[in-house]
Amino acid sequence: MAGIYLHIPFCKQKCNYCNFHFSTSLRLKDEMLQALHQEIAMQKNYLSGLPIETIYFGGGTPSLLSADDINRLLETIFLNFPNQNLKECTLEANPDDLEINYIRALRNTPINRFSIGVQSFKESDLKYMNRAHNAKQADYAIKAAQDAGFTNLTIDLIYGTPGLADADWKYNLAQIKSLQIPHFSAYALTVEEGTVLHHAIHKKQAAPVDNEQSAQQFEILMEQAEVMGYEHYEISNLALKDHYAIHNTNYWKGVPYLGIGPSAHSFDGKNRRWNIANNALYIKNVLQDRRLQYEEETLTATQRLNEYIMTSLRTMWGCDLKKIEKEFGADISKEVEKSSHVFQEKKWIIQKETTLILTPAGKLFADRIAGELFVENVNK
Repeated sequence: MAGIYLHIPFCKQKCNYCNFHFSTSLRLKDEMLQALHQEIAMQKNYLSGLPIETIYFGGGTPSLLSADDINRLLETIFLNFPNQNLKECTLEANPDDLEINYIRALRNTPINRFSIGVQSFKESDLKYMNRAHNAKQADYAIKAAQDAGFTNLTIDLIYGTPGLADADWKYNLAQIKSLQIPHFSAYALTVEEGTVLHHAIHKKQAAPVDNEQSAQQFEILMEQAEVMGYEHYEISNLALKDHYAIHNTNYWKGVPYLGIGPSAHSFDGKNRRWNIANNALYIKNVLQDRRLQYEEETLTATQRLNEYIMTSLRTMWGCDLKKIEKEFGADISKEVEKSSHVFQEKKWIIQKETTLILTPAGKLFADRIAGELFVENVNK
């Protein structure tokens, strides 16, 4: 199985924390769509005939596309890739785009899942982040999607925002249960260099992020999720049983995927590549020159192992020592297991047979723990 990701590099306005590739000008939208169709055809052999299980429209703001735009892109995918096993077709959407007529139009497309960028149900948070929607629009979008028959929904929430009291964070989490949303993602607000937020904090025009607040609200997230019946199946992702995101789960499991569009990443199992992050140049390369401009990296055995350790530890399924033994050798598996003992003593990792799994306390230090388990050299 494999997945396809389409990067739609347009937004109405710039959220001050975002460092993804996009443009707030739609001037090149028509040419971009032509280029996406062309790249899909150019890349038809990248996945070596693997059946497509998931398709994900990300961005940017894919909900700026019309239902017809989306249908035509999917038709091109279906012409070029085996899709009889397609299970999940996700559209990222901003709440202000999900008007009832648009939602109904999307019912006539293969889209069967929405990822709605709510971020918060509190007006003060949305203003701080410079989001284009308000809290009422978020509530409306979710209910309108459900009324139209879209029950497979996920929303994004952000915690650690300056001014977000613990009570307000609990309120945001409570809305998930109240609105019967089967899946959600929760991210600590991160200040990336080059963003508007980074500049504002540097100029003392915005309050800085408090790491202690973020850690405390992550603990609240774990506690509230358990009470509400959501499985914390990945550090930033939570779901009711059997409502896991297939596309993202496949990323963490190392399933191959193809990225279409400027800045989009692809992975064939051993090599990673990423397209140029420039809309005009991407369009020129694809439409005029009939070529792709990208960078590529062939992963060494050491990199593949350490990526597996990093991603698997983030999930509730954990890091499988038997898998490491099969792919990298018994000595490497024993080395990883030995390195984990110090964290087992701290009660940050538990070992179930041959699987290492983070405890709730360990999830607070996931990146640090993974780094300590990394192997310096795999001779394979």
